[in-house]
Amino acid sequence: MSERDIQRSNPHHLQANLYLPIAVGGVIGTTARYEMALLLPTTKGHFPFATLIVNIFGSFVLGLLLESLSTSQSDVGLSRRLRLLIGTGFCGSLTTFSTFATEADLLIKSHDVTLALAYLAVTILAGLLATTFGIKVANLAIDQKHEQSGANK
Repeated sequence: MSERDIQRSNPHHLQANLYLPIAVGGVIGTTARYEMALLLPTTKGHFPFATLIVNIFGSFVLGLLLESLSTSQSDVGLSRRLRLLIGTGFCGSLTTFSTFATEADLLIKSHDVTLALAYLAVTILAGLLATTFGIKVANLAIDQKHEQSGANK
């Protein structure tokens, strides 16, 4: 039975071989987020740069990854493992909506409403721009790859 047949017959949650890439990516993403928090600690009344940076970077990586993988037209084998390792594991543990929401709430509770609104707006807009940029970079790479393969024929 091929890997594709196994994946079709078993739901994802019953495929133990899919947990390892998520776990490895999760360890790397969590460690990166922790290190960024140590490098740029957030103090009361100050802009939470560490969370902003990891969320924007994660948005870029997700845009790049998912657009790149969308050209493979299948979610099996290496494509699936990369999606799980980088997308689910790494980006899922690097980015943090809960910390983003908590930090905005803490800014509001400490009467830093303007800073909280700026944080909310910058994070959302920069995340959208980063995702779009990741998609554009992936498309440029895909187009360049197609041009090179066409020139080699």
